[in-house]
Amino acid sequence: VAYSLGYMEGDDEERRYFAYMALFVFSMLLLVQSGNLLMLLVGWGLVGLSSYLLIGFWHERPSAVAAAKKAFVMNAIGDATMALALFILIQQTGSLNFEVVFTQANSLSTWSANLVALGLLGGAVAKSAQLPLQTWLPDAMEGPTPVSALIHAATMVTAGVYLIARTSPLFEQAPRVLELSAGLGAITLVMAGLIALVQTDIKRVIAYSTMSQIGYMFLAVGLGAFANGMFHLMTHAFFKALLFMAAGIIIHALSGEQDIRKMGGLRRLMPFTYVAFIVGTLSLIGIPPFSGFFSKDPILAAALAH
Repeated sequence: VAYSLGYMEGDDEERRYFAYMALFVFSMLLLVQSGNLLMLLVGWGLVGLSSYLLIGFWHERPSAVAAAKKAFVMNAIGDATMALALFILIQQTGSLNFEVVFTQANSLSTWSANLVALGLLGGAVAKSAQLPLQTWLPDAMEGPTPVSALIHAATMVTAGVYLIARTSPLFEQAPRVLELSAGLGAITLVMAGLIALVQTDIKRVIAYSTMSQIGYMFLAVGLGAFANGMFHLMTHAFFKALLFMAAGIIIHALSGEQDIRKMGGLRRLMPFTYVAFIVGTLSLIGIPPFSGFFSKDPILAAALAH
């Protein structure tokens, strides 16, 4: 919050920014604390709306407006597939309460189980920017940097992983769909990492890295290693938010410059930011004793065991 206050200080529409942020926090809490799938879907839609509002926050920039629209449309595809999955669940179990649905999960027919899991996976893939709905996340960097750190790295985009872990009894009835999830995660992991190598905008580099790390999480939950995936979700939230915030400080210090080809030699001028960035980077690439090592290795171990 302090970072947000400092970053947005002096912006003409500062109040609107914090109103949107409060809406986002409400939506995200609704998503993770709901006791049934209907309230989860309401929170799911509302975080998409908050994301749309915050990406297009500087609406005088045509690029920001276009990026917001793109994010909204791609997320709407996921919302639609989730809603269809919920209709099937109501028809089959007569309820959307987690407890009722999970106890009746093993009585679902193979077709129903697969369709429900596919619908939920569609929602997860759209929200978490995995193949083939991955293109909105790099464009989402048009919003203010605290938004990139809090929403498009730490919380909202990892909601897809949370959804698969939360509804794991349904996914376990559809092992092929879990395998699909692991496959999409593995492909996104490699592809996004390779694309990140040729990006020149400091925030887009970190955005592609986020896509790659969420690929790791999808790989974990797709292998049935739900705890491993959620552990990486947790550690990633911290080191990726650290990287985004450090990038925001650099962008501010360079009066809005985001091209990494024009940067260099900032260690002498910004020693604290330099140290923070190095710590975030070492954790991201999984160097012990940083947290990334402890959360990425179990995922690779789970993949090896399969």
